[in-house]
Amino acid sequence: MGMVVVISLPLILFSLILGFGCYFFGKARGRQDIRTNPQVFGAPIPPPGASTSFPPNSSPSSPPHHNSKQSKPPENVDNV
Repeated sequence: MGMVVVISLPLILFSLILGFGCYFFGKARGRQDIRTNPQVFGAPIPPPGASTSFPPNSSPSSPPHHNSKQSKPPENVDNV
């Protein structure tokens, strides 16, 4: 039983110290990164060489829906 305590106690303490160290180091590095490179929210920049124009007779939106038949009202509206 003594051997388990001798091996596991230093491992637990080392894990806790390592965890706190990584936490505080990452927190400091994240704050430094935000100061030097602020985040910019907006539309992404297209990659170099990419064309932003669309070909003629084409649009990015879907084509309008055309209904060739006249829709008639339902017959059983009186029951509603």
